[in-house]
Amino acid sequence: MSIATVDTSGGLTRENLRSLLAAVCAETGLDPTRAELIKFTNNAVFRLRASPVVVRIAGSTAARERAETVVRVARWLAGHGFPAVRLLPGVEQPIRLHGQVITLWEHIPETGLRPDGADLAILLKRLHRLPGPPADLPSWHPMDEVRQRLAEPEDLDAGDHAFLLGECDEVEEQLAGLRFVLPQGVIHGDAFIGNLIAGPRGPVLCDFDGTTIGPREWDLAPVAVGRLRLDYATDDHAMLTKHYGVDVTEWDGFPVLRRLRELKLVTSVLPILRSNPGIRPQWEHRMRTFRARDLSTRWQPYR
Repeated sequence: MSIATVDTSGGLTRENLRSLLAAVCAETGLDPTRAELIKFTNNAVFRLRASPVVVRIAGSTAARERAETVVRVARWLAGHGFPAVRLLPGVEQPIRLHGQVITLWEHIPETGLRPDGADLAILLKRLHRLPGPPADLPSWHPMDEVRQRLAEPEDLDAGDHAFLLGECDEVEEQLAGLRFVLPQGVIHGDAFIGNLIAGPRGPVLCDFDGTTIGPREWDLAPVAVGRLRLDYATDDHAMLTKHYGVDVTEWDGFPVLRRLRELKLVTSVLPILRSNPGIRPQWEHRMRTFRARDLSTRWQPYR
């Protein structure tokens, strides 16, 4: 298919994702035959069958705007030999086609043991100590991303939209009053077990969309919120706390970070609610309980 025929004006549907995949493969000499769509939430991720390559298509304006930073962070980590996913060499990145932003990565086979909270703690401690971060790495402004997603929702009820905008205002005000106790510095920004790959040589960190200069407490919050809210079988928070040496739930600002994290978990898929209808039931469940201030009902991962 010619890239001139790719039309994404109706959203990132599975059909035009395949068209974009064909287009970027044509541009880079890759073969999209039998490529597998392994993720379609805030980004769409394909694994190619013909070569060990992962194709990542940004799923929102927020993700597209962060792509340059993602590339710089990946190169910085590679320069330090940090265990992280690597950009596909020999290709100028990010790639821009028809208003979409795409990155190509080396595929890491998931042949190791399931990563746990201890693995994440070890990688976070190492990340937090790395010297010389990219000079233009942005500062942590988490509400910007949430508001961007609220500016381009698919099929969001007006009442829910108004509620979520009000949540943004309240959470932003609460964040301004927090007094963080850990040193500020580079943070991953979305540090949960799902962003670890069980590589053959050990766990590897991925997904640098949220990497900024910010409070280290934020990197400890996702696993803590996961224990409280997601229906996980393993208590990774206990292992993270033991190996990192800090229990973020004991800090008096944690309830604000929990509210922020849950707000992000609700709004992360707003730009693809119509394009990927399979996530709608879980999103409605999250939205309903979040709006009711129900802190005990469990959520399931988007699939």
